[in-house]
Amino acid sequence: MVTEPTTIKSTSSSPVDDISGKGPVVSVHETSSNLVDEEEHQVNFSDIFFRKRKDLFDPDVIATKRSVFDDPVLAPHYWPKKDYENIHRLDPSARWTYREEQALVRKIDWKIMVLAAVVFSALNLDRFNLSQANSSSFLADLGLTTDDFNLGNSVFRLAFLCAELPSQLISKRVGPDRWIPTEICLWSVVSLAQFWLTGRTSFLVCRALLGYVSLFIPDLILYLSYFYTKTELPIRLALFWMSSYLCSITASFLAYGILHLDGVAGKAGWRWLFLIEGGITLFIGVATFFNMPPSPTQTKAWFRPKGWFTEREEVIMVNRILRDDPTKGDMHNREGLSLRRFWTAICDYDLWPLYILGLTSGIPDGPPSTYLTLLLRDIGFNTFQTNLLTIPYQVLGIITMFLITLLSEHVGERTFVAMLENLWTLPFLVALYALPSEPNQWVFFAIVTGLLSYPYQQTGWCSRNAGGVSCRIVNASLYNMFTQASSVVGSQIYVASDAPRYERGNRVLIIICCVNLGILYPATKAYYIWRNRQHDKVWNRMTVEERDHYLRTTKDVGNRRLDFRFAH
Repeated sequence: MVTEPTTIKSTSSSPVDDISGKGPVVSVHETSSNLVDEEEHQVNFSDIFFRKRKDLFDPDVIATKRSVFDDPVLAPHYWPKKDYENIHRLDPSARWTYREEQALVRKIDWKIMVLAAVVFSALNLDRFNLSQANSSSFLADLGLTTDDFNLGNSVFRLAFLCAELPSQLISKRVGPDRWIPTEICLWSVVSLAQFWLTGRTSFLVCRALLGYVSLFIPDLILYLSYFYTKTELPIRLALFWMSSYLCSITASFLAYGILHLDGVAGKAGWRWLFLIEGGITLFIGVATFFNMPPSPTQTKAWFRPKGWFTEREEVIMVNRILRDDPTKGDMHNREGLSLRRFWTAICDYDLWPLYILGLTSGIPDGPPSTYLTLLLRDIGFNTFQTNLLTIPYQVLGIITMFLITLLSEHVGERTFVAMLENLWTLPFLVALYALPSEPNQWVFFAIVTGLLSYPYQQTGWCSRNAGGVSCRIVNASLYNMFTQASSVVGSQIYVASDAPRYERGNRVLIIICCVNLGILYPATKAYYIWRNRQHDKVWNRMTVEERDHYLRTTKDVGNRRLDFRFAH
């Protein structure tokens, strides 16, 4: 990092007055007495719904948290790079109140978070319409078998795997604010082009192209981290995933209506489904080009000359983000990764346990989710009943995700909370396996709906344990690649020779679920406990002078630093 002087300019005569940049020179020690030393508190659903912190503080007192920038010894080691895009708003002497901060976060939610939810929903609108098309005559019209359908899903995931890292490298070089809208537009064009599918070859080509351009979820999470602190982001990611369920519910109703267009202009209803929903996504993609600013201090544009935030708000945003995580100043938002950083991130063996979990944890519930509409059709429901019957598990999914988020807020435990997905899935898989050869269709529906209502809370674990920004980009992409590889494996478990009950496939899913619960999750937790003890042993033995020397001279980055601790 760039070494800066330990004296800085005060921006106002009062800690919360407007920032003018014309104040006297003041030492760090002189401006740090009014900082907040309260224990870091994660914003959570409990606060929102039960108003637990309503009366715990005066909204007009200083809210600025103490950080390394207030220590004259440590501050130079964490100072952002000179080309960091927000460095002109970094001022360690800046102070703000809780009232200002809360108003600003609400504004960020409306300007940034709502857009992210809409963008993510647009992806899901097109991502899941293949399943809805399967409730119609899609396979029969194209002369496809369920094995061809499996192959299409595998091609999609393999294309995704091949493009994931290159896509993230491009995103970091050109900026997620440019790359995300581009990907949405490319995705929507390919998606609506499925209106003209003619057979197996065109189906596989479209699945491959869709896999190459459906890669912006890690970009979107990185983009959100530009605006939110690490205690604010988890609850928003939970809402982020909940929005996907709401989108799926909306998509089910859309599919119910659009599939009634069967026969219009001599075209099947599923063709209209691809065309109309692809058009909706294209509109959202074009609009995103004009509504995704590069950073907190770059919201002005020719079509938005005043920008979204005042200078005061920009100062608060930049300083609160860097106080929370100084490593966010290590790279600017148009900086590509060097080969050295790229290789260092790939060789980070401390994240390999999470990659393995990413590969295996999603397999048990993957095939039932992918095959849901086909399973419901095979059990006796018609096209329109099938699309409506996909709604209950999505509603229940919102509820279980809300409940597991509440749980995670109180237990402070990553491993146990992540395990709940497989703990939930296992008894339903056993029940599905134990059903008779010709089960009651409503009993079958109830079991599958319960299975797919599983709680999910593993997002962010990999990024948290990666450390610096450059590492997070690559490691998040690698983790996402392993989760997609999970889908490749899962798509080969339900095969045509095992239809329609898929007893052999369900037996495999039960075994994988047991391995996850009995071996992989406990082993991951044990590994991170051991690694933290290793870091503690060295760090706690060092004197203050030795720690200062280490921070000044170390070439360790991310989770290799001795002051880093893994979450488990």
